[in-house]
Amino acid sequence: MISNGSFRVSRATNSAQSLRKDAPVTSEVSEERAKSKFKPGFNVKPNVSAQTLIERYKQGATHAVTLLYQLNQILPFNLELKETVTSDNIPGSYFAFCAVIDGVKYKTGMGITKKEARLKAAELALQDFLPSLESLKCSLPELSGVPPPLPVKEEVPTSDTRPFRAFCDGKNSVNQQLIHAVRDKLTKLMSSQEFSACSGTTAAFIMQTSSGFEVVALGTGDCNTKESASSSGRLVHDSHAVVTARRSLMRFLYRHLLMFYSKTTNLTKKSIFHQNSNSNLLALKSDIILHLYVNQLPKGAARMPSMLRLSPFSMHAWEVRNDMGLHLSMEGKIISVFSSRIDDSASKLISMSTTDKITQWQVLGYQGALLSHFIEPVYVQSILIGDSSCSQTRGMEIAIIQRVEDITPQLPMFFCMIRPRISLVPSVAPDIIGSSPWTCSINWSEGDCSLEVVDSLEGRTIEDCLLSLIMPSSPFKSGPALASRLCKAAMLHRFRLVAKEAQRQDLLSTSSYREAKNMAKPYQEGKKKLRTYLSQCGFGSWLAKPAVSDNFSM
Repeated sequence: MISNGSFRVSRATNSAQSLRKDAPVTSEVSEERAKSKFKPGFNVKPNVSAQTLIERYKQGATHAVTLLYQLNQILPFNLELKETVTSDNIPGSYFAFCAVIDGVKYKTGMGITKKEARLKAAELALQDFLPSLESLKCSLPELSGVPPPLPVKEEVPTSDTRPFRAFCDGKNSVNQQLIHAVRDKLTKLMSSQEFSACSGTTAAFIMQTSSGFEVVALGTGDCNTKESASSSGRLVHDSHAVVTARRSLMRFLYRHLLMFYSKTTNLTKKSIFHQNSNSNLLALKSDIILHLYVNQLPKGAARMPSMLRLSPFSMHAWEVRNDMGLHLSMEGKIISVFSSRIDDSASKLISMSTTDKITQWQVLGYQGALLSHFIEPVYVQSILIGDSSCSQTRGMEIAIIQRVEDITPQLPMFFCMIRPRISLVPSVAPDIIGSSPWTCSINWSEGDCSLEVVDSLEGRTIEDCLLSLIMPSSPFKSGPALASRLCKAAMLHRFRLVAKEAQRQDLLSTSSYREAKNMAKPYQEGKKKLRTYLSQCGFGSWLAKPAVSDNFSM
């Protein structure tokens, strides 16, 4: 539902209004009274500090709408509670509102009445907004005649000071368990000194179930291959940690699909999938939640300056466009898609930045096109950043959430933009970040007997005797071609194994990797919608892969 009006709070007041004496707002004030007290023309500040107001809210003494308007009287930000539209796939009649703070739109709240929808929108906004204020707790203003400006950039931490990463509430106790799971798995897998130096770029997927937390896929790495696009599908072109971990996750998903389709009842029950009664696709069991950990802030738009403001009226400004737009990874450098330095004729392979790839996965799912023939999209519910040099997540939130927040109504069935919770957490490898001179990438997924080590520049596994003197050789032996188990040819092989077990003759008849991907019509439609959306919003054009890279067959 769309409304022509919205409730906007202005920061402008005249001297007569600023001297107006009203009774302070108490915890019993209703939503309507709170709005009338803080509407334009009645801009009266509460006679308590912002910290006190926040504590009252946490104790349940006041509700979310009241707190937002009270904070707006003390802190210099623009606030709007704005009626918006519900998603097409929401049954029944609902009202929808969202909070817009300094041009940044927060999650949409829905309710059967406008009051309920406004309250839900305020609660969702405060979930993200309050942590940013509390990280600046020492700077929150006490009651005074003129509020000081709200800092937009935190102090750079010194060697003995680190960004605040708390584990005090229930939500962060989950983070703590996630971190312990990643650290324990990393310690076990990389106990050998030759591998431990690679852990500084770790990314991992953690599966949460009723029985606990388990790392199911892990990867390290920090660069692309120096080779041209492969026509055989046997080179790994992008070995950045998040990409490596995601391809390891795909191997994990294939393994559990084979378990589900097996003729053994016990294996089928152990699979993480179950049949969705509303479709022909499988879905993750209801108690399974996926999380993503990254030891470094992803390259690209996630590293935009913290003071950059997202405003609908500045979307096409030059500086905003370059920072918030899509980015490319080219010959060890990250550049904007708007850059004049892009050489389309360059022989080296160019790929999208890891930030942009995460953005796509949060919309289309981490399973990719081939797995979409069998399963519903797979999303992560939270992203944990263990980069000790990172002091805020605002760039990450803008890049992977706000750039695509309104795309869901345009997507095919089962696809939607999933807004993950993004948190700063301690690093699992704080002492060796950036210390490895090697260009190797390590991958592992649950069920593997050993690690595989890939020479990122070559795109192949490391088994050469001379190379193994300066880089660790791969415990997993892939054969004489040195093709990684993460390469496209290996993924196509697993795809055909699952298609055979699922008795999908239509998929077995495909002649090439490209044809198999293109047959996933809903996924391809969603991908087209996403890239058109990004382009129309002014973020730039998604780089098209060289056709030769997908035109291979088994």
